[in-house]
Amino acid sequence: MADTALAAPASAASDTVVLDHWVDGAPWPGSSDRTGPVFDPARGVVQKEVRFASTEDVADAVASASRAAAAWRDSSISKRTQVLFAFRELVNARKDELAAILTSEHGKVTSDALGEIARGLEVIEFACGVGTLNKGAYSENVSTGVDVYTLRQPLGVVGIISPFNFPAMVPMWFFPLALAAGNAVVLKPSEKDPSAANWMAARLKEAGLPDGVFSVVHGDKTAVDALLEHPDVRAISFVGSTPIARYVYETGTRLGKRVQALGGAKNHMLVLPDADLDLTADAAVNAGFGSAGERCMAVSVVLAVDTVADALIEKVRERMGRLTIGDGTRGTDMGPLITAAHRDKVASYIDVASGDGADVVIDGRGVAVDGDADGFWLGPTLLDRVPTASAAYREEIFGPVLSVIRVAGYEEGLEMINSGAFGNGTAIFTNDGGAARRFQHEVQVGMIGVNVPIPVPVAYHSFGGWKASLFGDAKAYGTHGFDFFTQEKAVTSRWLDPSHGGLNLGFPQHE
Repeated sequence: MADTALAAPASAASDTVVLDHWVDGAPWPGSSDRTGPVFDPARGVVQKEVRFASTEDVADAVASASRAAAAWRDSSISKRTQVLFAFRELVNARKDELAAILTSEHGKVTSDALGEIARGLEVIEFACGVGTLNKGAYSENVSTGVDVYTLRQPLGVVGIISPFNFPAMVPMWFFPLALAAGNAVVLKPSEKDPSAANWMAARLKEAGLPDGVFSVVHGDKTAVDALLEHPDVRAISFVGSTPIARYVYETGTRLGKRVQALGGAKNHMLVLPDADLDLTADAAVNAGFGSAGERCMAVSVVLAVDTVADALIEKVRERMGRLTIGDGTRGTDMGPLITAAHRDKVASYIDVASGDGADVVIDGRGVAVDGDADGFWLGPTLLDRVPTASAAYREEIFGPVLSVIRVAGYEEGLEMINSGAFGNGTAIFTNDGGAARRFQHEVQVGMIGVNVPIPVPVAYHSFGGWKASLFGDAKAYGTHGFDFFTQEKAVTSRWLDPSHGGLNLGFPQHE
């Protein structure tokens, strides 16, 4: 049976499938007649259209959330936990269904889609611990007969703006914690792969979430600005490129909202001479080309100490030759990029690097694929001796392009990482514990791996970088997430002792 939360023919006279918004617990067309195409990246064809919300449509969604927020806020912690646990069970039981949606619209291979869902499930499980995580504090007798205690309460309506590269996981970084804390949520997913958001909305309803507490509005900058500017939206969670993260942060905070805005990255892997080169080569290939390089924690630069650079490059080249590229449903290692425009932009960096003097060791353009010739293909690409002045080094490429830069030693590699504009993730590969300890102390990056190429923290820690990779003080999920979605009250109280009058049901006492 088709899931009506996903899409339906626009009319009886049309075969065009159109994805609606999700408001008041059901698909909702809104008032705007604007739509955008949703591609199958492996075939290069439009598979459906998605509605683009107007400012008025966003206002209607926020109004629905506002109406539902008060009752949800007053629901017990036990009730909220039960809904989230039921949602977790539904997602886990039907994860293959959700993974198929991710593969069809994003292009990532099925195993990667299932991995994305698994990481999202971790955050749901963490959010089920709201009773322990969202407690206040109590101080007795701060003055004679006076006590002070704190309460953590929800904000109200919060907005989430999520990117195309993780259509399920990134929203799940935020909304389980927001819901557990008692907020209502309006999610604006990427218009490039929007169906996962509606699928999750339908599962939340099935899990018992009251109508209006979780809404989905689709669209472009109009919808983003409407969420940023609506006075009833108290907070915004965003993941995307650094320029847009900066825009979201500056606009939202100017309008008095809380904002956590996670931006782009240029992640380095520093390889010291004593590293296990087989382990390092495996890690470089996995971290550079997984999900077609379309992830903010991808390794895009290998800083190889001169003495091992040639040997490492040869091992990476050999492993790249074993990769299969094609339709994500066919058991391949890497799928297509999200759109033709993005594929062309990523491919243009190969020419940029070559023109700036880099050696193109493996060129992914024209790669043989197990898939339709019209898909948005770009094979894994390896560049050596990339000049640090090149845009191919300085800018976030967000695709399957791995650059190698040769360094004299630890100090030069550390300086290159610390002098960059971004500070999201980094890794060091070494068997020297002293070097690893020094690196984690000295490197100016928010997430660090020691012989781990993609150091994404588990759900009970928090995710976020430094510098131009994060705007605002709050990271995603973990305790940062609960703090972000709640506001604290401090209560100072004094109650008169029974000796001052009133009833006293204690045992009689002789004075």
